[in-house]
Amino acid sequence: MNYTPNEVMQYVQEEDVKFVRMAFCDIYGRQRNVAIMASELPRAFRHGIAFDASAVHGFDMDVRSDLFLRPDAATLRELPWRPQTGRVAHMFCDIVHPDGTPFEADTRALLRRATERAAQAGYAFRFGTEMEFYLFRLDEGGKPTAEPFDNAGYMDVAPEDRGENVRREICLTLEHLGILPESSHHESGPGQNEIDFRYADPVSAADNAILFRSVVKAIAAQNGLCADFSPRPLAKHDGNGMHINVSASLRGADLPPQKLVPGLLDKIRDITLFLNPAVQSYERLGRDKAPLYVSWSQENRSQLVRVPAAAGEYKRLELRSPDSLTNPYLAFSLIIHACLDGIEQGLPLPEAANCNLFRLPPEQAAQFQKLPTSLREAVAAARGSEFVAAHIPARILDGYCQ
Repeated sequence: MNYTPNEVMQYVQEEDVKFVRMAFCDIYGRQRNVAIMASELPRAFRHGIAFDASAVHGFDMDVRSDLFLRPDAATLRELPWRPQTGRVAHMFCDIVHPDGTPFEADTRALLRRATERAAQAGYAFRFGTEMEFYLFRLDEGGKPTAEPFDNAGYMDVAPEDRGENVRREICLTLEHLGILPESSHHESGPGQNEIDFRYADPVSAADNAILFRSVVKAIAAQNGLCADFSPRPLAKHDGNGMHINVSASLRGADLPPQKLVPGLLDKIRDITLFLNPAVQSYERLGRDKAPLYVSWSQENRSQLVRVPAAAGEYKRLELRSPDSLTNPYLAFSLIIHACLDGIEQGLPLPEAANCNLFRLPPEQAAQFQKLPTSLREAVAAARGSEFVAAHIPARILDGYCQ
């Protein structure tokens, strides 16, 4: 939409917007916000809106705890599920210290810097996500249960697929917000759903992923349901993945996806902590179509990285290990840096693993390096990584290693 501050203030006046959500994320990718009256927007654009950073887990600002939110005018969106009288708008914000310097744990700013590094070398990255979630029923008191909304399976249709109308509402709401879903369907687990997005520039794609979670939770609540994005909500059924599709161009010319693979595979163990940040994340990897081995090939869904069959602008690689608790700002920034390092260092493309790794005998699977198999192992890999130390501030790394 690319509004300017003046256009934002004109818009809120003309459209009867009374409240503006000043949104940001903590280091784990959980959206936070403070709502201001629309009349406060001039102050917000000029000076920012102060908040208590000591109350945000992971920011660790106990002594000098004041930080400021400065809205990014280009991200203005009206929230269609809020009242039409006294409307509510939403903007993502930059986080800064009182003197205006960027806050080092602002993960959105980290992604912007990764994108700038790529641009300086002539590269432009694009990202698209495939995000899975479960819909559970609520009990009489309105609390979530472990009872799925339906018992349908992969790509089933109504009436078995009871989530069809909920996904329809979600997609229409996303379209109203200017976010372009490509497709939606029922996933393999009972009550499990997936919505896939058209690619966008890195920061926009990450913003969209964060806002998507809010939309899903809001629409689910309106339908008397709870949306669950955790990595493995039901022990006997598939976990929730967040597959990340990546493509890049060099000075306007599309790069073959294979050019991005070497660097990503080289650094994947180091960055797994940020792609799979919970104990439960490691109950998903290696099961139910979630990868365990560091490998790649064409089209093969048993691989960590696959290059799907696609033509033209849709050529891409798909990273299949991340789950739906991933902070997309951190994930995308680390992927960009890893791919660029691989290109700059001239890392060779490993041999493609043209086999089904889920059915491979153990003695053959042993030739492949594994992803970390526990949160503790992922923490150790990140702590010992020069790559992570170069691109993740200590404040963020400490927060993930607690």
